[in-house]
Amino acid sequence: MNNVLLPLIGLLLGIIIGLVYPIYIPVNYAPYVSIAVLAALDSVFGGLKAVGENNFDVYVFITGFFTNALLAGFLAYIGDRLGIPIYLAAIFVFGVRIFQNLAIIRRDFLNKFLKNQK
Repeated sequence: MNNVLLPLIGLLLGIIIGLVYPIYIPVNYAPYVSIAVLAALDSVFGGLKAVGENNFDVYVFITGFFTNALLAGFLAYIGDRLGIPIYLAAIFVFGVRIFQNLAIIRRDFLNKFLKNQK
């Protein structure tokens, strides 16, 4: 249970800090930051899935979190400079992975919850 509690505490703490100390992103950088945030969310849901599968490794999570976010932002920037909407591919891939991970997390939670009810 502690493995699940720590990421949730981190998430809540991040939301509270973001609400108390808002960061304003210039409009020019908004597409890059939005892709990076989507990549980071993919890593968070992947980490939660790994926790549910008892396969979580903090080093894999941290390196994946920053690598995904930086690479996605960089690819969006390069695509913008080349005039090619590469960010659309990133949105599609990360969106699909987030929903897949969320479905797995939901099923695991329901299976554990239903087992406790019986």
